[in-house]
Amino acid sequence: MSAVILYGTETGTAELVADAIADVLAADFDPSIYDMADYAAEDLDTDDFLVVICSTYGEGELPSGALPFADELDDVKPDLAGMRFAVFGMGDSVYDDTFNRGGEIMAEMLSKLGATQVGEHFRHDASSTVKPADAGAEWAETLKAVIAE
Repeated sequence: MSAVILYGTETGTAELVADAIADVLAADFDPSIYDMADYAAEDLDTDDFLVVICSTYGEGELPSGALPFADELDDVKPDLAGMRFAVFGMGDSVYDDTFNRGGEIMAEMLSKLGATQVGEHFRHDASSTVKPADAGAEWAETLKAVIAE
């Protein structure tokens, strides 16, 4: 099984996390990395395992890099039944009510289209001392067993 890693970012940090996750998954799952801004909803393949890395922007919204993909999901409404996915969300806990909302929005959209979220929905906190890429690599280690199921 191949892993497709999609990232949505405003500042580029989610791309660094995507690279760190891909490094961990490389030996077993031949990951491909794509910016959500450049990925078409019709390219989703239910045979792939989808890893979504998404930051949160503004008042709990998707980052601008994720908007084209999210809009296309809304328009095309692909049937994602049978697809499994995991989410690495990014946010800052100083924004109580909207903390990590970007990752949650993407999870809700994919689930609504029939995909199944598996594994831990990781919520990185920018206020923590843990660097996002380090957290992503550690999370990816736990994700290997989930993907292999």
